[in-house]
Amino acid sequence: MKRKKLIALIMTMVVAMAMITGCGASSSSKKGEYEGELIMATNATFPPYEFVENGEYEGIDVEIAGKIAEELNLELVIEDVEFGSIIAGVESGKYDMGMAGMTVTDERKESVNFSETYAVAVQSVIVPAGSDIKSIDDISADTKIGVQQDTTGDIYATDDYGDEAIVRYKAGPDAVQALASGKVDCVIIDKEPAKAYVAANDGLELLESAYAEEEYAICVAKGNDELLEKINTALTKLKSDGTIDEIVSKYISAED
Repeated sequence: MKRKKLIALIMTMVVAMAMITGCGASSSSKKGEYEGELIMATNATFPPYEFVENGEYEGIDVEIAGKIAEELNLELVIEDVEFGSIIAGVESGKYDMGMAGMTVTDERKESVNFSETYAVAVQSVIVPAGSDIKSIDDISADTKIGVQQDTTGDIYATDDYGDEAIVRYKAGPDAVQALASGKVDCVIIDKEPAKAYVAANDGLELLESAYAEEEYAICVAKGNDELLEKINTALTKLKSDGTIDEIVSKYISAED
């Protein structure tokens, strides 16, 4: 009789442990918004939108994301990753959202959904001072064009000039350093980061004419409609009360 009671007790404990473990696994599999955190993937080499200063993340996207997190009553957690891995990470649920000066494209929309736009951007061209490239019209399939891999600069330039003309780098500063050392003839990248790179590197200049115009938005996983709706609601409020304009003006002069 004692043996039967012992076996029954052991079986009860096994079932209880299985239930506890199951509950734990379900809880730990949830990301970001379910644990009081909003996990944002970015690539912090893109001033003034995202960069690291004195060991802290700074920039337009960082501050806007912080305000969105406040509106959602969540803590913002930033993951600094390669730009090309952001969409895959959001798509898989590793990150709640991607915010990295990201332009909405049809190709990207196949993998993720996008929020309302929150900024207008321009693709620009950096050249060495005294370059024979004086305007966009001087760029051709014979030009060595440096780009940050997987950005719209990469996508547009590849479409316009062919893959053989493109030299890809994992980060914008790497492409700019290649230009400064003569490895490429120009770099196509977003205007605001381009201005920062030119200011930090002697002997480089920005072409006056824009290469392309585009809009930035936040990407979230397909099917995560609840988070997307909350982000859009927060963006609408931050636009209407002037918060986004105030943040942008801290980093970008109205005269630029």
